[in-house]
Amino acid sequence: MADITAADIRKLRELTGAGMSDVKKALVDHDGDVEKAKAWLREKGKAQVAKRATRSAANGLVESYLHRTDPQLPPTLGVMVELRCETDFVAKTEDFKQLARDLAQHIAAADPLFVSPEQIPNEVLEAERKIYEAAAREEGKPEQAIAKIVDGRVNGYVKATVLLDQAWVKDSKITIRALLDQAAASLGEKIEVGRFARFNIRQA
Repeated sequence: MADITAADIRKLRELTGAGMSDVKKALVDHDGDVEKAKAWLREKGKAQVAKRATRSAANGLVESYLHRTDPQLPPTLGVMVELRCETDFVAKTEDFKQLARDLAQHIAAADPLFVSPEQIPNEVLEAERKIYEAAAREEGKPEQAIAKIVDGRVNGYVKATVLLDQAWVKDSKITIRALLDQAAASLGEKIEVGRFARFNIRQA
């Protein structure tokens, strides 16, 4: 059996954010092979994501981002995003901090209005539905098809304005929801966006 050192355990904890006992078990079971141990921990994390859904994400950080169209000019756009996790240990990892930075930059580029679909007020959805219905009739769509067309456009509105349902600007093949799920599996904790603010910066 490979000789597992405290340095090995510390390194793998930093890479995965997993607990001490899980890290030690992963290294022992895989004869000290860090890559195999890391892969095992990630798979274990994926299986635990669903279990963590009801747990409290009481730790985390607030990340800010200032967007400049020209490095020589003042910023024109600002973003603040609250990213939550379960423990202070994970909140301090570089992977978690990088995720928060990625989210702040995504928000700057994609301009979401809500974190989740549940945050959209009913009156907003009803107003959008009326607009799409009127537009469909103006376009001369068949009456029997209008309801389906309106539903499709409302779903499109949700995907465009809800952060979790938006395609990630750095990889359009996955949504922000999937990105957070991947991070939760990798870090072994519940990861969620608390809130965000996006604002234009007026120059005096």
